[in-house]
Amino acid sequence: MSDEDYLKHQFLVAMPSLEDDNFSHTVSLLCEHNDDGAIGLVINRPTELKLAEMMEQMELEHDALADEAIVFWGGPVQPERGFVVHREPGGWESSLEVSSGLFITTSRDILRAIGKGEGPHDYIVVLGYAGWDAGQLEHEILHNSWLNTPIDEQILFRIPARDRWQAATRLLGVDVTQLAGDAGHA
Repeated sequence: MSDEDYLKHQFLVAMPSLEDDNFSHTVSLLCEHNDDGAIGLVINRPTELKLAEMMEQMELEHDALADEAIVFWGGPVQPERGFVVHREPGGWESSLEVSSGLFITTSRDILRAIGKGEGPHDYIVVLGYAGWDAGQLEHEILHNSWLNTPIDEQILFRIPARDRWQAATRLLGVDVTQLAGDAGHA
């Protein structure tokens, strides 16, 4: 596969026919996609865990957090591992630029800054990730489980979680609820 065939810097949108309980009606931010497989973060599954509660468990200051700040379920792999998706580079210890101006950080220093009100303005905190082995995501796309679209930061940071799947499907320019669940091949 060439670099142009990879789906990095994309949203992965579950087709309405995808019946897997983990991924039904999800939108995932694809962080990595290459010959070895793919890694993504589900961005529309809020958990019951409040960010302040998580930071308290981590013994991090959290006085600057809004009460409604929540933690998202990012996928079934390593659910104890945290990711902060954010704008603004900030010089954090462990960051990856996903697309121009959009970063994922896995180090505690960003949480410490967020808790003090010194972190990025736009962010979401995610626990766990979704992973696909080599060729698995391509196979699932061919079998009509997923569609992809460019990242829209408004969906990521401004749209309520419950509305993100529909908003992402609208980026495709079609009403995905009208698409057949079976893929056709000529």
